[in-house]
Amino acid sequence: MTLKQSLAATLVIAATSVGSIWGYGQLQKRNDQAVSGPGDSSTFKEASYSQPATGPIVDFEKAANKAVPTVVHIKTVTKAKQVSGNPNMPMDLFDEFFGEGFGGRGTFSTPESRASGSGVIVSPDGYIVTNNHVIDGADVVTVTLNNRKDYKGKVIGKDPSTDLAVIKIEAKDLPALAFANSDDVHLGQWVLAIGYPLNLETTVTSGIVSAKSRSIGINSRQSKTPVESFIQTDAAINPGNSGGALVNAEGDLIGINSAIASPTGTYAGYGYAIPSNLVKKVAGDIIKYGSSKRAFLGVMFGSDQMTEEDRQKNNVKDGDGVFVMDVAEGSAAQEAGIKKGDFITKINGTVINTGTELLGRVATLRPGDKISLTYQRDGVEKTTTATLKGDAGTYASIKAQAIEQLGATFENLDRNIAAQLGISSGVVVKDIEDGIIAEQTRIKEGFIITKVNNKKVGTVEELKQAIGNSGSSAIISGIYPNQPDREYQYALNDLQ
Repeated sequence: MTLKQSLAATLVIAATSVGSIWGYGQLQKRNDQAVSGPGDSSTFKEASYSQPATGPIVDFEKAANKAVPTVVHIKTVTKAKQVSGNPNMPMDLFDEFFGEGFGGRGTFSTPESRASGSGVIVSPDGYIVTNNHVIDGADVVTVTLNNRKDYKGKVIGKDPSTDLAVIKIEAKDLPALAFANSDDVHLGQWVLAIGYPLNLETTVTSGIVSAKSRSIGINSRQSKTPVESFIQTDAAINPGNSGGALVNAEGDLIGINSAIASPTGTYAGYGYAIPSNLVKKVAGDIIKYGSSKRAFLGVMFGSDQMTEEDRQKNNVKDGDGVFVMDVAEGSAAQEAGIKKGDFITKINGTVINTGTELLGRVATLRPGDKISLTYQRDGVEKTTTATLKGDAGTYASIKAQAIEQLGATFENLDRNIAAQLGISSGVVVKDIEDGIIAEQTRIKEGFIITKVNNKKVGTVEELKQAIGNSGSSAIISGIYPNQPDREYQYALNDLQ
């Protein structure tokens, strides 16, 4: 082949290649138009690969250094006990097969058990907030600070409804974690979870707030009146994190880590924390009274997870806010004018979308607090003021039996002893057994009750009447004979 022929062949090949590339480009253009339509009217837009916008990088070092010293390791020991029953068979089946005549259930020993959790120092003089399930039933509570110093922990009080508890160590000048306003927490916000998971040393994990006002039904295992309005986060939380801190990027407390959602029992993407506003209220009540003083609005509403079938069955209508299924007689809601069929849309000007949000808001308040309620009735928006009460309403309760649930016996204070103590009368607490007093307070035998809800009681009959009229919660006041000049107050909840 001559040089002239080679050049000609090369030109032909090049022209063919360029033509093929041009033709493929035209064909691809027509195919794109066939899918997307002409011009820029496509529903689907191409992702941009231009330089992404830059923003501030979240640095957790300052928040971690601030919060870590305030989070403690809590270790508990539950001693071996003699328990009535059969360890290998449910009690009802055992009785059905063998009955009382066979020798009853018998007794067996439960072995000593040890557990581990976390807590948060909330005052320099040693008050620590943790979960109720961390310390419930423990005989020995040991608190280890971040500096590895050990202290004996004393349980001050607990509230199973919110799964919160307060313990105390004898120490001073401790680093205490500041409370942030959990109402200001927003979706997508960066957070840190701090605790002692899996019996490890202090561990810090990061994540974001993935949901608010979650109800997962876990507190119903501990209480007949559960309160749940969790902050949901994807920060890694494992067993042992319970009672630890959930903090914002400034290192301030926005929640107490309490639960995880997991098919395996370990981290699977969802953790739940009790909002700091609820923690602050409940912990403050426990420190002051020994238990939490609960407020009630007195409305019934459906579950946030209610199915369409349940909604139809209960005649729950669609609309903005929380549908009121019923209003309790004598409740704060009834006195404020709320009726069955209303939609509560705001509390103190803040929009309420679910029953969990409503419950969470009211749980941060106390009896006697006034709140603004915005509601809709027949499409018309109205606003009223409600004064919260210490009970949900006058549901069926027998006053004569009300005092029995306290779990103690009572007798009138001798008049001569009353005169020596400088009081007119009172009721002496004796023989404390299982019941509300033992479960919720630090009352000791010999305590003299002088008031219920700040009204004087001088006899056992007056005490019965006062407890019966208190609804589901009450504050009892009194003195100990060896400290007649100091008045003690205790809060009682879950009265029937």
